[in-house]
Amino acid sequence: MNDLSLKDLRDANERRAILWRDGKVADDVPLEFALVELAGETGEACNVGKKLARTRLGIKGGVDDSALEHLADELADVVICADLAAIKAGIDLNAAVRRKFNATSDKHGFDVKL
Repeated sequence: MNDLSLKDLRDANERRAILWRDGKVADDVPLEFALVELAGETGEACNVGKKLARTRLGIKGGVDDSALEHLADELADVVICADLAAIKAGIDLNAAVRRKFNATSDKHGFDVKL
């Protein structure tokens, strides 16, 4: 399997958005919807993390390490939804991630850059 790029994700998200809407461009879906969807997926990932923490802390309601696959799925949903929100806002996520990552490295004196 080849490495996935944010451009690959963007292209697939744009093509699939039409399928979600039975062949219509999803121009009527507002940015706010995409952001709420992103928040929901982030919450789902955090909930899996909470259950993993319960297990490690010996608190009832935990899960076994097979939940890591569930966490991976939820984190993938977060990335997908972040790109969908970026599409709605007209943001080039590739450029935004590079700029923000490098700005944080600069702020803390790190030489690791994208």
